[in-house]
Amino acid sequence: MKITGVRAHVLEAALSEPFAYSRAWYAKRTSLIVEIETDQGLVGWGECYGPARINAAVVRELGASLVGQDALRSEFLWHDIYARYRDHGQKGSIIQGLSGIDIALWDLKGKFFGQPVHRLMGGPIRNTVMAYATGLYRRESGDPTAYLAEEAARYCAQGFTAVKLKVGFGVEDDTRAAHAVRAAIGVKAGLMIDANHAYDAVAAIRLGRRIEALDIGWFEEPVPPEDVAGHLQVKSALSIPIAGGESVFNRFDYLELAELKAVDIMQPDLAICGGITEGLRIGAIASAFNLRLAPHLWTGATAFAAGLHLAATSPAAFILEYSLGANPLLHELAEEGFPVKDGYVDIPDRPGLGVTINGDFVKRFAVF
Repeated sequence: MKITGVRAHVLEAALSEPFAYSRAWYAKRTSLIVEIETDQGLVGWGECYGPARINAAVVRELGASLVGQDALRSEFLWHDIYARYRDHGQKGSIIQGLSGIDIALWDLKGKFFGQPVHRLMGGPIRNTVMAYATGLYRRESGDPTAYLAEEAARYCAQGFTAVKLKVGFGVEDDTRAAHAVRAAIGVKAGLMIDANHAYDAVAAIRLGRRIEALDIGWFEEPVPPEDVAGHLQVKSALSIPIAGGESVFNRFDYLELAELKAVDIMQPDLAICGGITEGLRIGAIASAFNLRLAPHLWTGATAFAAGLHLAATSPAAFILEYSLGANPLLHELAEEGFPVKDGYVDIPDRPGLGVTINGDFVKRFAVF
């Protein structure tokens, strides 16, 4: 099965209400969708997380060399691309572009063999996986302690058994928000916090000590990803587990985190870290070092489905992210939905990634 074309679709969907986490405000959701065509009429879909227009240029550059290649040789193609761009592309957009291509190649492989991707990854360990609700962003107006508490309670009413609160807005502010959310969801629901690397170690420890009694499931990205020593400092000072990984790239970064025991929970995003091929290696590192795996999933349906397949096959996986709020890329890009029942999501059992891309959605929201 030969590759005949690689396309990059920049999708943008405007939001009815802007939202923020600690590092930025968002008025739209964007993603880069990769489409790989073959001489047998099969089409594979992938997704890249990050600056969509930059990633589109990368995918078009990488894709030109893929035309005429055997689409089933995903392992060879991964190493060939990585080796050719190693001098300039060990991190960043080269790896993000490779991620989208790799996911699309796995989708093609599953469709060619008529099997869900997880069957080709070794078969499922589990058929459902626990999901936690990500939302709880800041709004332009209103009292955060009131609207965050209401939103968190609504997610629990929808069936989620755990929620993640965005922090990084100042220790005092975050403390009030965490207490309000815990009071709203009760003591049995899981509560995690995510600073998106807004703090240094001193501030992160101050916040952690103020909310330790709330039974926080993990403190995600308390300090910048480059500050591995800071992760260790925060981890040694708190009883709260430390999570991270969405802002690092490939197995070499994860190996460093594992060897230094800088995190308790690894959070690879397959649309960032090198796709499913690299996700399998990262999962193996987590298992080898007896660490937990919780895939980061913040973009669209294609990347979400890929994360589900990793969660299905990795012994270290125990939960994954479910991006709520206004996210049409997750809820409308694919014809199939991802319903949550009693806090769990079913693993797709259809060929490939198990999602059918809505072509009309792609045309309607494609901007480049």
